[in-house]
Amino acid sequence: MKDITLRAKWLVKAPLAEVFNIMTDFEKFPEYFPKVAEFIQITKREGNYLEMDATAKSFGQKFPVKMKTEILPDKGYLSDNESSKFGTSGHEELLLSESPEGTVIDYTYQVAIHKRWLRIIAKPLIGWFSLKYWQKAVIDELRKRLER
Repeated sequence: MKDITLRAKWLVKAPLAEVFNIMTDFEKFPEYFPKVAEFIQITKREGNYLEMDATAKSFGQKFPVKMKTEILPDKGYLSDNESSKFGTSGHEELLLSESPEGTVIDYTYQVAIHKRWLRIIAKPLIGWFSLKYWQKAVIDELRKRLER
């Protein structure tokens, strides 16, 4: 039980291009989604590949995250993230597709927990709380910004 996979789908009633533009504008995440991002700085950019230093927020904590992200034009992004504070690493996929009602966000985050003591509490805490919190802090904010 070293890995936990989180998965959810949401519908945003807005064009895919608008959702894509916001969800891949990482340096503006602190403005768009202040409950989950305090700071993001792109430290390397090669085409659609980015490396970023971030200060993320979750579980009432702020923590540094190193991100290696590939932007998939008009489709979303893939990101490998490392947090030394919590001893976790993760592979994140945010994939977008058009639907008659707007844009479907298919989100998957596979978290590897490297600290044994954290694994004991992680499954119920991360599994339930993280997706609910991400929906409120990111998806609901995205809907407020884009849905008419």
